[in-house]
Amino acid sequence: MEQTLIIFKPSAIERALVGKVLSRFEQKGLTITGMKMMQLSEELLRQHYAHLVDRPFFPSVVASMTASPVIVMVLEGVDAINVVRSMTGVTNGRQAAPGTIRGDFAMSNQENIIHASSSAEDAATEIKRFFAPGEIFERTPALTRFINASSELSQP
Repeated sequence: MEQTLIIFKPSAIERALVGKVLSRFEQKGLTITGMKMMQLSEELLRQHYAHLVDRPFFPSVVASMTASPVIVMVLEGVDAINVVRSMTGVTNGRQAAPGTIRGDFAMSNQENIIHASSSAEDAATEIKRFFAPGEIFERTPALTRFINASSELSQP
C-alpha cells in the first residue's frame, strides 16, 4: 500500500471545508493512517517549500500557510499518490476541473484548499517532516476487501 501526505490549508480550515473534503477521500476508499492539527512555523515552511523560498511570492505563501492551524494527514491506498493528485486537481483553483477538490472549492492559485504530495519520494520526505514515529498507524479497515481486489492489495 502506498502512503501520501495531504495538508488541509488554512483556506480549508477557515471555510469549514475539512469534512466535505475528507469525506471524498474516505468515500474513494483511502485509509487515514495519521492525522493531526498543528500551527506551521516559517522554519517548517522553508523546509517544505524549499523550492519556492527564493521566489518573490514566498512571503505571501508563509502568510497564507500560517494564517490558522492546518490539518496534516497521511492517507493510504493502492496508488494513493496518483489517486489523491487526481482528486485534488491542478494548483490554480480557477483552472481546476469541476469535480476535483480545487475545482469545486477554490478560486485561487494560493488559497487552494489542500496540499498533496507529488511523488513517492516527496510523500516519504513530507510524512517524516510532519509526523514522528508512532504517529502513523497500520490499519486495515474491514471494508478493504470491498474497495480493492485481493490481487491489487498485494501489489507494491
